[in-house]
Amino acid sequence: MTDPVLIGIDVGTTTVKAALFDENGKVLSRYANAYATTHGKNGFVEQDPNDWLKRIDTAFEHFTADHNLDSVRAIGLTSQVNTHVFVDENGNPLAPAIVWQDGRAAEAAASLDGEISEADRLKWWGGPMSVDASHALARMKWMQQMHPDIWQQTKWVMLPKDFCLFKLTGEAATDPISNIHLFDRELQPIPALLDLLPGAGDRILPAAQMTDIMGNVKPGRPCAGIPVATGVMDAWAGMFGLGLHADKSALYLSGTSEILGIRSDKETPAPGVIVFPETHGIRLHAGPTQSGGAAMLWACGLLGLKPDEISRLVGELDDGVAVPLFLPHLAGERAPIWDINARGTFLGVETQTGQAELAASVFEGVAFAARWLLETLEVSAGFTPEYLNCGGGGFRSESWNRIRANILGLPLNRLAVQDPGLLGAAGLAAVAAGLEPSIEAAFSSVVRFDRTFEPNLQTRARYDEKFDLFKHAYRANSEINHALAKQI
Repeated sequence: MTDPVLIGIDVGTTTVKAALFDENGKVLSRYANAYATTHGKNGFVEQDPNDWLKRIDTAFEHFTADHNLDSVRAIGLTSQVNTHVFVDENGNPLAPAIVWQDGRAAEAAASLDGEISEADRLKWWGGPMSVDASHALARMKWMQQMHPDIWQQTKWVMLPKDFCLFKLTGEAATDPISNIHLFDRELQPIPALLDLLPGAGDRILPAAQMTDIMGNVKPGRPCAGIPVATGVMDAWAGMFGLGLHADKSALYLSGTSEILGIRSDKETPAPGVIVFPETHGIRLHAGPTQSGGAAMLWACGLLGLKPDEISRLVGELDDGVAVPLFLPHLAGERAPIWDINARGTFLGVETQTGQAELAASVFEGVAFAARWLLETLEVSAGFTPEYLNCGGGGFRSESWNRIRANILGLPLNRLAVQDPGLLGAAGLAAVAAGLEPSIEAAFSSVVRFDRTFEPNLQTRARYDEKFDLFKHAYRANSEINHALAKQI
C-alpha cells in the first residue's frame, strides 16, 4: 500500500506556494509562483483573485508531472487574511481583491469604531481592539458607500483561502479564527457588530472547523476528487508548522510582514494585540506588523541590490559601526500601534552612510518593530518566552537573523522546512482526513529545526538604547508623517 501524501497550499501576499509532503513531513516536491499586486492612489492595494487559482492549478499540474497523486489523502489551505474578495452567487469576483495593506476604508473604519463601546470590545474580543481599515466590516461599508451596485450583487465577502476552497470544491465555508473580529470569544458571529451595517450579516460565510473536510476537488480540475480541508489563516498555520503544541511557547514568522505570537492561557487585555478565541484548546496572543520582507525588497529596489547581496553587505559590517535609525512604516503600521498614517523614516544619516549601513538600518528597523510587538504580547499573555520558534522567507538571511536575535535578546530556533505555513496547512489536512487523531499528534514528530541563532548579550545594551530611540522617533515624528501621508 502506498504511504499517504498530503498537499499544503499557501496563498500568500506575493506568491502562491504549495508543497507535497510525505507522512513524516518531508517535502517531496515544492512549487512557488508570484503574482502581481497593484498599488494605486488613496492607499489602494489590489490583486486579481483568479491569479491565485491559476497558480494552484499549475501547482497541481507540477506535482502530477513528477509524482503519482493517487496516494494524496487531502489538501490543506492557508492564506493571507484581512484580504477580501466580493463575489456573486457563483463565487465570481465582482472587483479586485482588497489586500490587507489597503487603507481605503480608514474613514469607514473610524465611523464604525466610534459606535462600539469599551464594554462591547471586552465582551466580544476580550481586549481594547479597534475596527481598522483592514477590518471586513470597514471594507463592506466602503463598498456599500462607493460602489452600491457591487454591494447589491455581493453574495459573500471571502478570504483568499475561502475563495479558493469554493472554486476548487463548490462549497462555501470559512473558519471563525481567520475572520478577525467578526466572531466573538465563543466563535459565533457578533450580531450587534454586523448590525452596524445592514446586510453585512447576510454576506459572511457559514462557519466550519479548520479541521473539517469541506468537499472534494471538482471534476475537470487537476487533483479532481481529492478532499480539501477548511484550513486556517497564515499565522495559525505557521504556528502549527513551528511546533507550538504546548502552552507558553512563542513564534516569529517573517514574510511580507512579520507575525509574532505567544500561546498562553492567561489573558491581560493589552492595547494593540489580537487575542484569538480559544479553539482546540489553544489561545493565541498575536499581532502582525505591516512591513518585514516588504521593507527589505523596498531597500533592494532603492539600492539596486538583490536580497542575498544586501544580506552579505550587512554581514560584512564591523560591529559598532554607525547605522542610521529606520522606522519601517512604509505603508503605515499594524500591531502594536495600528497607525495607517505612519510613514518610513531614516534618522541619523551622515556622509559616511553607504549601502551597507542603510541596509543594516532596514534590518534593524524591522527587528525593532518586532521587539515592540513582542513586548506588548508579553503583557497580554502574562508570559516572557525563553526562545522563539522562527520560520518564513525572512529567516533565510543569516545576518538578519543575528540582528534579530541581538535586538530581541532571545535565541531563535529556525525551522528546517522553508515554509511553516505549508507544513501547518498539510498537518491540519491530515487531521481532517483522519490520518492523525489530533493537531498535537499531527505535528509532534514532523517539526524540526536546523539552527539556533543565539543573541550576543554584549550588544544588548547598545540595542536597548537604540530601541528606546526607535519608539521615541515614532512618537516625535508622528505629526509630521501624518501630515505628509495626507498630502501624498
